[in-house]
Amino acid sequence: MQPLEEAVDEAAARTGFSGVVRVDRAGENEVLRAYGLADRAHGIPNTHETLFATASGTKGLTALTVMALVERGTLRLDTTARSLLDADLPLIADDVTVEHLLAHRSGIGDYLDEGELDDRNAYVVPIPVHELTTTEQYVRILDGHATVSPAGERFAYNNSGYVVLALLAERASGVAFHELVRTLVCEPAGMVDTAFLRSDELPGRAALGYLSADDLRTNVLHLPVLGSGDGGLYSTATDFIAFWDALFAGRIVAPERVAEMVRPHSDWPEESKRYGLGFHLDATGDGVWLEGSDAGVSFDSLHQPSSSITYSVISNRTAGVWPLVRWLDERLGT
Repeated sequence: MQPLEEAVDEAAARTGFSGVVRVDRAGENEVLRAYGLADRAHGIPNTHETLFATASGTKGLTALTVMALVERGTLRLDTTARSLLDADLPLIADDVTVEHLLAHRSGIGDYLDEGELDDRNAYVVPIPVHELTTTEQYVRILDGHATVSPAGERFAYNNSGYVVLALLAERASGVAFHELVRTLVCEPAGMVDTAFLRSDELPGRAALGYLSADDLRTNVLHLPVLGSGDGGLYSTATDFIAFWDALFAGRIVAPERVAEMVRPHSDWPEESKRYGLGFHLDATGDGVWLEGSDAGVSFDSLHQPSSSITYSVISNRTAGVWPLVRWLDERLGT
């Protein structure tokens, strides 16, 4: 069989991939390859040290931040959102809990309903993006969305729910959400290059997010200038190797809490998978992963305990990772 690294090179060329691919097996790195440009205007290539936005990949770290606060007694899974929201977001039902929000079973209205989103590049944040720099400032776009189902009744993927979780974490702890993610998740995981970055002042190592395959138009006007609980972290493929190692070793939260987070809480037949608390789960196997897609961003990072395979595919194009991820899953049997 063709060596994996050569096969990845061919698949990346065939799909026009721009980003980084890393594959590890049983703790040994098998592939670490970078393709395309981080900055097209200046001809700066992507490297394995390039920082990429992760979109909804952030949700897993939000979930772990909340679970770390539960472990410390600052929150409980049955803490109601209303107990910390006071008069804010009055359309969120009184019985919605932290656990409902983590499991996407809250029934709250969503500011970004992905089921109704045909083109991610066409989405426009309803307030000026530069005004979204703190989690409290997101209250404006979370408000005014009616409940769609009773809490706990059914699974429905929900971006608003994870911003609400960030808001609850801040209010319960008295610490800014971005700082909580850094100290409770990134530091114990050894994720030295993972952080929330402003899109209008990205450092030189960060990739710009592009809306199409070949022009210079970026996503800077399409996404909040600084993310919160549902997206906005920047990271590297290597940091996510550290993440999975730390997660299953119990260095972020205790193993029994990890087990609860990666236990199926809902079937998601439309996507041929299941969902835990912050993590996507294989429909029948033991694969656990995080994924995300936004204008100019796509991300997928998977760990499969039974095969000891871990991979991360990160791209600075809207749908850049999915052709390569599908090929990689078939090749690796994940």
